[in-house]
Amino acid sequence: MKKLFVPMALVLSCIAFGAQAADCDAKAAEKKLAGAAKTSFVKKCEKDSAAASAGAMCEKSAADKKLAGAAKTSHIKKCTADAAKPMADAGKPMADAKPMAEAKKK
Repeated sequence: MKKLFVPMALVLSCIAFGAQAADCDAKAAEKKLAGAAKTSFVKKCEKDSAAASAGAMCEKSAADKKLAGAAKTSHIKKCTADAAKPMADAGKPMADAKPMAEAKKK
């Protein structure tokens, strides 16, 4: 079940990401931000929105499993971290990017 939940959370967060990006851009335009201030605002806005979405999905998962107390808290904490990890890794360059670049040169 857990193996199914994390990819599902990733897919849903990617779908929601498009809506979040548009919403965050609209908020930045409303505040009349530009340049680095806009970029910083949008990045933080998207991160906060993604965290809220993951938290809500993890709350629902805990309720579905009928968890309570420390078990619920632990589940939500781990679930949220697992859901956030693929999003954090998305911005990082791939580990094998350098060898691929070298292979293309040959």
